[in-house]
Amino acid sequence: MSKKHTNLVPFSSLEEATGALPFTMTNDYLFKVVLQENNHVLCELIRSLLHFPKEYEITAEIQNPIILGRSVENKEFILDIKVIVNRSKILNLEMQVKDELNWQNRSISYLSRSFDQTNHGQKYNEICPVIHIGFLDFTLFKNSPRFYSTYKLMETETHQIYSDNFDLRVLDLTKMDLATETDKKWQLDYWAALFKAKTWEELKAMANTNVFMDEACQTIFKMTADEWVQKCCYDREDYLASIASYQDLLKEKENVIAEKDSIISELQAKIAELEDRKK
Repeated sequence: MSKKHTNLVPFSSLEEATGALPFTMTNDYLFKVVLQENNHVLCELIRSLLHFPKEYEITAEIQNPIILGRSVENKEFILDIKVIVNRSKILNLEMQVKDELNWQNRSISYLSRSFDQTNHGQKYNEICPVIHIGFLDFTLFKNSPRFYSTYKLMETETHQIYSDNFDLRVLDLTKMDLATETDKKWQLDYWAALFKAKTWEELKAMANTNVFMDEACQTIFKMTADEWVQKCCYDREDYLASIASYQDLLKEKENVIAEKDSIISELQAKIAELEDRKK
């Protein structure tokens, strides 16, 4: 019997669960359904990301929810989460595991779409600030690694900020060791550890750290145990695996072509040398 037809979560509760997780939160489908299912967890994640104090009340309304029970017919679509925060900010959250070498342009594209929200007759000073936050399982700038980064429009010499309404942020899940004291204060290292957890034991250890982490872990258990969510998580993993295989094959072919071009260049050089000797 294939893994897809076995009971992936043969436990009645998180407390009983042991062994490897069938999926981690780096699966973008699971990432989205967990945050969609539990609005309190979503709000607490936003609190950490945007450094909102505990006494600051947060509302978060997801504008592009998944309809549970419906197949992911187009597996190529991007499972970003578009959230209206306190009816005053637009936030895009996106999980990305594989470095497809296009993150900068892709994130700018998504941020620009969110920013381009001016309706006819609306004043420009009424436009909501927009923030795109990527949770990356790779390092975007290898010559300048950071755990949590914020990028803004600014003057290149004086560093004068041009606008606070257009932010790009990156949380590098592979660089938890570079978390600053500020990152730790806002528990971003906890969130990264939660998203990277691979076993039920790791998840339960996270659940013991505080109330909202326990709530997050309980929701992960609930959604992971759902057979339809399992199917969609597999569909996403299969799609990403097929893309990775295609990219590997394309790279292999490019290397073969480059090698052939090099051989041809060498032969042409030898032919030219022989022709010169004959003159």
